[in-house]
Amino acid sequence: MQAELVVDCGNIHGEGILWNPADRRVWWTDIHGQAMWWHDPATGQSGSHALPARLCAFAPRAKGGWIMAFANRVELWSAAMERETVLHEFEPENPHTRLNDGRTDRQGRFIVGGMNEGTGSADSSVIRIDAGSGVEQLIEGVACANSICFSPEGTEMFFTDTTEKTIRLYAYGDSGLGPARVHADMAAEPGLPDGSCVDAEGGVWNAEWEGGQVVRISPAGRITQRIALPVPKATCCAFGGADLSTLFITTSRLMSSPEEVANAPLSGALFASRPGFKGVADAPFAG
Repeated sequence: MQAELVVDCGNIHGEGILWNPADRRVWWTDIHGQAMWWHDPATGQSGSHALPARLCAFAPRAKGGWIMAFANRVELWSAAMERETVLHEFEPENPHTRLNDGRTDRQGRFIVGGMNEGTGSADSSVIRIDAGSGVEQLIEGVACANSICFSPEGTEMFFTDTTEKTIRLYAYGDSGLGPARVHADMAAEPGLPDGSCVDAEGGVWNAEWEGGQVVRISPAGRITQRIALPVPKATCCAFGGADLSTLFITTSRLMSSPEEVANAPLSGALFASRPGFKGVADAPFAG
């Protein structure tokens, strides 16, 4: 399958894409461009909001507005794009780590993980923010958190520490995570596992950084579909559209030379494909 161009937005580092049923728009962040982007599939219109810092992951709130994971803190913002409050300062003792990838679980809690962008050390973490019980750590010793997503029933969590080139699977519930097992070994793939989402049949769709594609990993852990992109740096994906059957894909031009961008001028654009599967709507943040 081939992905088609949707928005030639030229993001420095498009990421964190999601579908918001409340406004029927797909939203994503340009982390290093410090902007939050949206696209309306029904009208074809797109736009962006400038931000004061790097937004790494986010989710809509049930009461309206957003939960926003910036590089070093998690905040609540209003629907009018105004900061309301700071919920959590992320790893203030470590100047090299920042938040990177996150998503709500089926109960509306926000799970977000970090990365060490200074040294690459495995010294960051994954946390869960619950409006009722606060912040708890789910995983420690993380170099680059990615692929956070949940099975359709919400009883399993998928995750990758990107440098390990595996997709992990955890039993998931109110008490946290069970032991990890390898769901998919990505060592033979051309790229590194980046952001993911799931379909209604339990398949995991993973964007391959430097792999130029998105792959579907079946519930049995095998790659069964591939979506080719005209750019090398796929970053994240999410099902959206009125029937949740369009897979939207963000891309990046971060750490690309002028020659590499010239060879792949759509790097940083938003793409889409209709792969024959439907997604699962994410729950809004319950806080």
